[in-house]
Amino acid sequence: MKTHKRFLAMLLAAVMTLALVACGGDTNPGTDTPNTDAPGDTTTPDSDTNDPAAPAEPNAGEEIKNLVLTDTGELTTLFRPHAEGATEDHIIRNLVVNLLEFDNHGKLQPSAAESWGTEDGGQTWTFHLRDDVTWVDVNGNYKADVVADDWATTLEWILNYHKNDAFNTSMCLPIIEGAQEYYDYTQSLTEEEALALDKTKFFEMVGIECPDERTIVYHCTGHCTYFDTMCINPILYPTSQKLIDELGVENVVGMSNEQMWYSGAYTLTTYIPNNEKVLTRNPAYFDKDCKLFDTVTIRVVESALVDDQLWETGEVDYTDVSESTLSTIMSDPNNKWNDYLVESRLEPYATNLLFNYNKMNEDGTPDTNWNTAVANEAFRKSIYWGLDLTNIWYSGNPINPLNLESLGFTCKDFVFFENGDDYSSHVISQLDIPESDGKSPRRYQPDKAEQFKQQAMEELSAKGVTFPITIDYYIKAGVETAVDTATIMKEIFEALGTDYITFNIKTFVSSYNQEVSTPALDCFSTSMWGADFLDVSNWLDQCLYQNEAALYSKSNMHLDGITDPELIEQFTTFTNMVYAAEGIYDDMDARNQAFADAEAYLINHALVIPWSYRCYWTMTKINEYSKSYSGCGIGWQFKNWETSTEPYTTEQYAQFVTDYYG
Repeated sequence: MKTHKRFLAMLLAAVMTLALVACGGDTNPGTDTPNTDAPGDTTTPDSDTNDPAAPAEPNAGEEIKNLVLTDTGELTTLFRPHAEGATEDHIIRNLVVNLLEFDNHGKLQPSAAESWGTEDGGQTWTFHLRDDVTWVDVNGNYKADVVADDWATTLEWILNYHKNDAFNTSMCLPIIEGAQEYYDYTQSLTEEEALALDKTKFFEMVGIECPDERTIVYHCTGHCTYFDTMCINPILYPTSQKLIDELGVENVVGMSNEQMWYSGAYTLTTYIPNNEKVLTRNPAYFDKDCKLFDTVTIRVVESALVDDQLWETGEVDYTDVSESTLSTIMSDPNNKWNDYLVESRLEPYATNLLFNYNKMNEDGTPDTNWNTAVANEAFRKSIYWGLDLTNIWYSGNPINPLNLESLGFTCKDFVFFENGDDYSSHVISQLDIPESDGKSPRRYQPDKAEQFKQQAMEELSAKGVTFPITIDYYIKAGVETAVDTATIMKEIFEALGTDYITFNIKTFVSSYNQEVSTPALDCFSTSMWGADFLDVSNWLDQCLYQNEAALYSKSNMHLDGITDPELIEQFTTFTNMVYAAEGIYDDMDARNQAFADAEAYLINHALVIPWSYRCYWTMTKINEYSKSYSGCGIGWQFKNWETSTEPYTTEQYAQFVTDYYG
C-alpha cells in the first residue's frame, strides 16, 4: 500500500538520521545542558563501550516474564459499565473478557464469542459464546460460568438512569433498539424503584435477546455494519448478575480488586491507589495457547521525566522519551542511548483545526468582521495552503516532524478497502496535494496561499471587512508550554502577512468549555479525535449541519448560527453526502468511497483544516507491531506481545516495520 511504503521510507530515514547523530553529528542541539556522562549500563546489550562508531550489538535478550510499565492516570472504578476513562480501559480490558478482540493488524478475532455475524446488513447481530469461559475471584477460585445474560446485565445497568446516570450511554442510545425508551423509562421512576428492577421490563423494551446461555442477539435501530467493532466498548462487556447480587447494587461501583470477579487474562492481585497495580496471569483464562506475562506491574508516575529516570535504572520496560531527555541524548554523540531511540507507530488519532463560524465578542455581540471573513472560501483556503506547521510538529517529533503531517480529517490505518488500500489514501487522492519531497510539508504552498489571499482581500473588502483580520486564540493562563505553542502559531499565521492577519493570544482561567467554547469567543480551536468504532461515520458525523449529536458542529464550529448562504450550502452538501454514505450497507467499498468523497469535499472547501498526527520517540523492550491494534484505539491488552529483556535498537525496529507491512 502506498501509505505504508511512505511510512516505512520515513522511518528508515529516521534510522539514517540517528546513525549520523550517533557518529558525532549535532543535528538537533537541545536547550538543556547536554549530559556528557554516559548513563548506567544496567539495561543495554553493549555496556562496556560508549564508542559512538561501534554498531549496536544484536539483541540477545529473552522474553520478558514480568512486565513493568508506568501510567500517569489512576482508576476511578473497577466496574466496567461505570468506567469511561483511558486508565480504566487499559486495566479492565485485561481483567474482563471481550466478546471479540483485535489482532496486531486490526482484524477482529474470536474471544468469548467463538462465532458471530449479521444476516441483514447489520440490523441484527448474533454472537455464539464459548462454553469454557468462567468468572473467578482474585485468588483464581471459580465463581460462575460466563453466560449470555452477563451481557444483558451490563446493558441494563448502563441504560438504567438511577444505576448509572449517563455513563457510556452515548454509544447505545442511538444504536440499539429500545435503548432510549428504556433509559427514559427508568429516569421517570424513583431511585428506589429503578434500583429494584430485575430485567423483565428491560427485555420487553430493549433490542437484546438471550435465547440460551450461549447466544446473544442484538437488534439495531438501523443497518449498523460496524457493530462488531464496538466489542471493546463497555456496552459489549459482560457483568455477572451474581456479583451484583453478592455485593449489592449500592456497592458494586466502588468494589475493590479483592471483591471483583475476573474473566480475562489477568487478575488484579495488588492495587495501591496512586502507587502501583499488579496484574497476575489468570490460570482459568480460556485461551491456553496465547502468550501472557506472569505479572504486569503498572507504576503511577507524575510525568514523562520520571518515566525516563526509571528506564535509566532499568526499572521499567518502556518509556515515551521526554523532550528534554531526547535533546540530551541527541546532543551528545557519546550517549549510549543514541542507538536505541525508536519512533512509535502513529496513534489512531488525528487533530484538526476547527473554525468558529459564529464567533462572539466578549460583550455577547457577533464578531461580524471575523464571521464574514471565515465564511469566505478564499480566506479559508489562504490559511489552508499558507500555514507551514513544521515547527508545531517539531515539538511532538523533533527528529521526523514531517511524519506528523496530517492531510486528511481522519487518521491513517483506520479502515481499509477490500484490496487493502488505506481509506485515507482515497481521501488524499482527491486533494490537490503534491507528492512528498521528504523535506517540506506537502500542503504548504505559499504561491497558492498568496493567490487566495489576494482574492479574499478583494471579495471581503467589498463586504466591508476591515484588515488585518484579528484571530483570537485562547490558552490557559500560566501554562508555559501553551504560551510556547501559541507563540509558534502566531508566527505561522502572521507569516501570511500582518496586513492580512493579526494573531491575538488570549487566556482563560480554568475551563475552556465554560469560558471560551460555550460563549464562542475563539476564532478556531484544534481538537484531537479518536474513533469509538471502525466506521468513518464516527468521524464525519461530528461536522454534520443541523444535527444535535454533532459534537464539533455544536461545540467548536457553532454552525447553528451561520447565515452566509454559500457556507450553508457547503455544509448542507457535505451533510447530505455523509447521510448518503451511511445509507450504503451492502457494499463496504462503496460505503467507504462515499465517505472518502464527503471528507475530500470537506477539506477541498477548507471547511476544516487537517492539523497533525501523533507519535512519540521511545526506548522500549516491546515490539509495538506485535501488540493488538485497532483504528479505534484499544488501550493495553497484554496478550501475545513480543518482548526482550534487552532494549530494541533503532535498526531492529526498522526491521519490525518492514516485517509488519511486508
